[in-house]
Amino acid sequence: MAPRTRRPRPGTPGRSPLSRLPDGRPADVYSAPCPSRAALDRIADKWTALIVGALAPGTLRFSELRAVIDGISDKMLTQTLRSLERDGLVARRTHPTVPPRVEYRLTELGLTLEEPLAAVRDWAERHINAVESARLEYDRTHLQVRSSS
Repeated sequence: MAPRTRRPRPGTPGRSPLSRLPDGRPADVYSAPCPSRAALDRIADKWTALIVGALAPGTLRFSELRAVIDGISDKMLTQTLRSLERDGLVARRTHPTVPPRVEYRLTELGLTLEEPLAAVRDWAERHINAVESARLEYDRTHLQVRSSS
């Protein structure tokens, strides 16, 4: 058996890094220990994509976000908002009223995510019929093979 060779990572040959870590190493989402992978995990989450899209036009309260994003639980909305706030993508503002009024908005950093995530959301809506057809075909051929075994 021939030794396995490591293939070059997509888009990396000759490319200068987009960013460097504090220790000087280049950021590389294909490297397991690189913190950019955790950032990718955060922004690739469906709830993140929907929250960023909902907040793109402006500030919303928790209940308004929940109403816009059908199917998200209070727990998941809270967890995702906290993670986005921790990552510097969302700002939370509490108004000293009774009851307290809490509003959320995208930060400058969060606003930089809107365009790429809008493209992903648009892609999902544009290609859902092709994806569903592929799933049906896959299930038809693979389930048929299993049941005849």
